[in-house]
Amino acid sequence: MIKTKYLIIGNSAGGIGAAEAIRAHDSAGSLTIVSDEPYPVYGRALISKYLASERTFEDILYRDRGFYEQYGVNALLGKNVENLDTSARTAKLDNGQEIAWEKLLLALGGTPIVPPMKGADKKGVFTFTKLDDAKALDKYLYNAGKAVVIGGGLIGISVSEALHKRGIDVTIVEMKDRILNVMLDEPASWMAQETLKEAGVRIITNNVVDEIGGDESVKQVTLKDEQAISCDLVVVAIGVVPRTQLASTAGIKVNRGILVDRQMQTSASDVYSCGDVSEAYDFVYDSCRPVPIWPGAYIGGRTAGINMAGGESEYPGVTAMNSLNYFGLDIVSAGIVVEPDDSYEMFTDQSNGNYKKVIIKNNHIKGMVFVGDIDKSGIIFGLMKDVVDVSVFKEKLLADDFGLIHLPEAMWRQRLDCRI
Repeated sequence: MIKTKYLIIGNSAGGIGAAEAIRAHDSAGSLTIVSDEPYPVYGRALISKYLASERTFEDILYRDRGFYEQYGVNALLGKNVENLDTSARTAKLDNGQEIAWEKLLLALGGTPIVPPMKGADKKGVFTFTKLDDAKALDKYLYNAGKAVVIGGGLIGISVSEALHKRGIDVTIVEMKDRILNVMLDEPASWMAQETLKEAGVRIITNNVVDEIGGDESVKQVTLKDEQAISCDLVVVAIGVVPRTQLASTAGIKVNRGILVDRQMQTSASDVYSCGDVSEAYDFVYDSCRPVPIWPGAYIGGRTAGINMAGGESEYPGVTAMNSLNYFGLDIVSAGIVVEPDDSYEMFTDQSNGNYKKVIIKNNHIKGMVFVGDIDKSGIIFGLMKDVVDVSVFKEKLLADDFGLIHLPEAMWRQRLDCRI
């Protein structure tokens, strides 16, 4: 049996944030990281760049290969935790090995959503959330010319761009009436959709794949409306769900994700959680909910790590934020992107091929969408994150010349002092 003071299950942003925070407070306590992937930590958001042949594996590493040795981490990579006993404080691996721990962090991430479809088990059907997915797709592309991507969200658009850059003819099938419908409002979605169409990507909305056809390998898909599309491969890119099974079977409280407090502590003593698998504080909604973004996972991991090592830290909260450039179009969105009711104010500007939108409630920014010109998005997000009262200057938020000078003097002087 392996005995360790700190056990981290998960080797992505949250786990690494926790390891770094633990070592900042405890340089000697034994620290073990277990991951079902065999690789040192890498940036998951960059696997599309890997598939597009724009980045090598070394280019997408999140920390250098010497990280584990430098931080005194016993890294058990390519191992899966099958069972967790929070009373005995043990974890059992898929090879039968057991680990006894004193403090535990669950940074398990998410599991790809694969809807029930006839033929989903055929050769040529992929998901796209891990490096192994990108590697498997990369090998398959040499005998492929056409792809159907199921899902027009962030994952679907990223893999579509990578496939397009590799010379693959791409068709996106989206169940809702527009792509990127979670992170964008209607005008922004249409702008993104037109950009993809101009690049040669076919987009089919208000439809789903009912069946994947072919003998052993993919040859076509049949949609719900009985439309048939010829293709050589299918990528299921609908999204992910929090990977909560290990926690729930161990008796840890779970809702949509693992429930945590502001210290990232779960319902079990000395067990913490962070990242995509948890429901952590969202400062826009002022409640706990799954917020699957990389910075939130890292910040949550650091918060957990400090508390695991005997320090005191409170999770400041994050909110959904996406900053991306696909098919040459810059997009930034954060918080609430479609106003829920008439109690919210909306300010928009659509000119010169750009789109900007800010949503305000009770004189505080609750959400934003920028497409094209995203230069001022950082300032707007800062005002939202700092819960700044914008009543005096809210009419000027989307002005081309909006900047620190528009803020009350005390506020911009404070911000300048913070930069010095």
